[in-house]
Amino acid sequence: MRRDLYTDDHEQYRETVREFLAREVVPHHDRWEADRWIDREVLATAAQQGIYGLQIGEEYGGADERDYRYRMVVCEEIARVHALSFGLTIALQDDLVLHYLLDLTDDEQKRRWLPGLASGDILGALAMTEPGTGSDLRGIRTSARPDGDDWILNGQKTFITSGMMADLVIVAARTDPDAGSRGFSLLVVERDMPGFTRGRKLDKIGLPAQDTAELFFEDVRVPATHVLGTPGTGLQQLMSHLPRERLGGTAMAMATSRAIFDLTRDYCFDRQAFGKPIGDFQHIRFELAEMATEIDVAEAYVDRSVRAYNAGELTPVDAAKGKWFVTELQKRVVDRCLQLHGGYGYMTEYPVGRAYVDTRVQTIYGGTTEIMKELIGRDLASKGRG
Repeated sequence: MRRDLYTDDHEQYRETVREFLAREVVPHHDRWEADRWIDREVLATAAQQGIYGLQIGEEYGGADERDYRYRMVVCEEIARVHALSFGLTIALQDDLVLHYLLDLTDDEQKRRWLPGLASGDILGALAMTEPGTGSDLRGIRTSARPDGDDWILNGQKTFITSGMMADLVIVAARTDPDAGSRGFSLLVVERDMPGFTRGRKLDKIGLPAQDTAELFFEDVRVPATHVLGTPGTGLQQLMSHLPRERLGGTAMAMATSRAIFDLTRDYCFDRQAFGKPIGDFQHIRFELAEMATEIDVAEAYVDRSVRAYNAGELTPVDAAKGKWFVTELQKRVVDRCLQLHGGYGYMTEYPVGRAYVDTRVQTIYGGTTEIMKELIGRDLASKGRG
């Protein structure tokens, strides 16, 4: 089935992304994985060449381009070269940090932070998760109390993507313990603020080059000018920005599923067993046929979601549907592709083996599959009751 998501402009951009990845990422990615750290310089180069941060306004050094199809191109090309640690690092900037800073900052805040993000000199992180709080954001215990023109921030966050590398962190904190859902705010903490420290870099089973950290805040004095939006609206801000985050997870899952499938299809018709390619055995052909069909059908939903997002019509429920279904599909496809590679699939020198551990987190972060189904189920229940 012919795909009609992209225009010639998107395909020209694809060539730019491919050239960048071939020059700046592919030669170094194995070293980054071994070192468990991505060279900071490549992120600045990526920003300057428009690989991420396109949506930043021209007055701050960006391209003011908000068409999500360009983001999809980047996801697809990163998946094609199997550089998923790098991909998640820049996805954090595009699908989370910048989305908050573009929507919620005033002019002074934009002038303070956006030029550095556009140049790649500043990297951001979003700190929601705590040791005892995951998807239930109302359980956040990190707190901030007013003190003159400042807020005094105390608490701990964990599983924070790019937490070690980040120059600024958007922190979700409880600012009014008696206000219920209206008692949370988002505060921007900068690298050099006294009392802000980083714990250990967490040792994950996958995505080794992408740093994930614990963060600690002990009497951090945060100026009132570092609050995003109106104090007390933090929970609503977090909820309203989840569709973009979940679309980002869906896009990367879709791109990775196709990239690993394409690799496996070619392998099956190269690999010989019993005197012929294993792809000539009916069972293998059926496996490939099932995966090809599932990927094509899911891709149609993802493409429709991208168009809906561009039109401002992607709902939280529709984003949740794509997020759980496509990430579960990805998990299933990668597992089946590894099986078709046989023993070679278990070797880290093969992309399918690395993808097996790198993609496992997709059904967890950004909201687990179970939480996505709960959101969809609640929506169905409300409609069913009229």
